[in-house]
Amino acid sequence: MFNNTEWLSKLREDVIDPAREIVDPHHHLWPKPHLSYDLEELWSDTEDGHNVTATVFMECGSAYRKDGPEHLRPVGETEFVTAASERAAKSPEKAQIAAIIAHADLRRDDLDEILDAHEAAAKGRFRGIRHAGACDPNPEALSIAGRAPRGLYADPHFRRGLARLGERGLTYDTWNYHHQIRDFTALARAVPGTVMILDHFGTPLGVGEYAGKRNEIFARWKDDIAELAECPNVFAKLGGMAMPDNGFGWNTREVPPSSDEFVEAQAPWYHHAIACFGPERCMFESNFPVDRLSISYRTLWNGLKKIAADYPETAKAALFSGTARKVYKL
Repeated sequence: MFNNTEWLSKLREDVIDPAREIVDPHHHLWPKPHLSYDLEELWSDTEDGHNVTATVFMECGSAYRKDGPEHLRPVGETEFVTAASERAAKSPEKAQIAAIIAHADLRRDDLDEILDAHEAAAKGRFRGIRHAGACDPNPEALSIAGRAPRGLYADPHFRRGLARLGERGLTYDTWNYHHQIRDFTALARAVPGTVMILDHFGTPLGVGEYAGKRNEIFARWKDDIAELAECPNVFAKLGGMAMPDNGFGWNTREVPPSSDEFVEAQAPWYHHAIACFGPERCMFESNFPVDRLSISYRTLWNGLKKIAADYPETAKAALFSGTARKVYKL
């Protein structure tokens, strides 16, 4: 699925600001031969010119245990990533997988057992949970459709589990769609003691019934993000908008987009989120290898550096590394 290196190589830019430290707070790994994006493939991207020193793994349903209790099967993913992290530690000059965000069903009565198992498996790298809320009424139009049940954020059992994360000093990441941001805001207000991170701008969709409605969606999204930013326990991950479902169509082109094209298409979303949350509550992310379907790692980070070019140095430091280090306790 992600073996598109030949296509990505059709456009190769010089690296901008190569010395700037980057902590990439959102990437996935899949074991071979499944989707074939393991440590070596990650390094082929992080070593492509930018100064990526650390990363945060985000759960993606990979390498689950094939047997044993159902509720503990996601711990297999943590074990898989911990092994990759330990391999990475033998090459300290390369990007290190410094933290792991795992999966657990927050509605379960035995949540603490699951969290304890992740903590043991991660060997000091476990930082939080993503139990995503993505749900759309027409999933057949999406290439990567969310699987959450409708109304998950309002479920009292889910909110109880989310509060438990905060009590244990763990973070909560979520992936949802743009039309769910108001529901996420209600959730953040209901559970103020847990640090929450909204991934991918709330995933503004641009395919199916949302095709051709980008300006309309952007207008509502701006209001929803401004309201969400009033919740001090919420942080924003800025990235993940090169997925096919965002509707830019870059993955279908003969030549990948340049960083200038990326900036022209997406900069307004970045600037609005930064204005609402402040740089100290925002972090740039790659969402690789999913966004790799549309843009190379080198080009993506060039684009992010262009977006941040006119911000003061303190803001740049927060966006590229500082906020991620703070939120995930790196």
